[in-house]
Amino acid sequence: MLIDTHAIVLSKTKYRDHDLIVRCYTKELGVVSFLLKGVFKSKKGQVKAAYFQLLSQLQLVVIYKANRSLQIIKEVRLGNIYTSLHSNVLKSSIVMFLAEVLTTAIKEEEPNEPLYSYVETALLWLDTHTKYANFHLLFLLKLTRYLGFYPDETEDNYNYFNLREGKFDAKGQDVYIVSGVDLLLLKQLLGTTFDELSAIKINSKQRQAFLHMILSYFELHLGGFRLPKSLQVFNQVFN
Repeated sequence: MLIDTHAIVLSKTKYRDHDLIVRCYTKELGVVSFLLKGVFKSKKGQVKAAYFQLLSQLQLVVIYKANRSLQIIKEVRLGNIYTSLHSNVLKSSIVMFLAEVLTTAIKEEEPNEPLYSYVETALLWLDTHTKYANFHLLFLLKLTRYLGFYPDETEDNYNYFNLREGKFDAKGQDVYIVSGVDLLLLKQLLGTTFDELSAIKINSKQRQAFLHMILSYFELHLGGFRLPKSLQVFNQVFN
């Protein structure tokens, strides 16, 4: 069956000499892997490797068969066209890092329009703004809402946050407890938007510590979640 869908590129792997396997998060089908035959060999045809940069937003026509692990793309064109996401070195580092996180975090092979719309809109925000040093922190925190473990803000006056329970805590006796600066930043970020993010001042040490904390939160709540391989380089870029 032919399916027309928006898609965001999560990962790509060269296969054999001339082929490419691409993993995308699609609006209509959820996570789908595609085999692009001969994209490094022939200059003919619509499906070219250049379209499939990490987190690119595409419009695909897919020849879909439910029992096939690698689907076929019949047509591809750019959807929302970025102006800086792949040309700005710092933004490219964010793209590489977030693509790894999303690849591990999003597993569902079914549509989730709110999640798709969130990722799509957030990436467009990053593409068009110049103050984005803390974008990834808020992006990951807000992503938890769509993955099912957004922090419970009911008792946000408490002095601790329990990563395992996903809620604020009065006693702070668990091993997975957040307090101090990380707790303050968590409360600030929970109450802000991307447009207001630049008002929150975070130095590089605080940024790395909070990122470590939020990734630990992902590990606790997502089975099989792996720390991104690009994390060390990413931290150096945003040091």
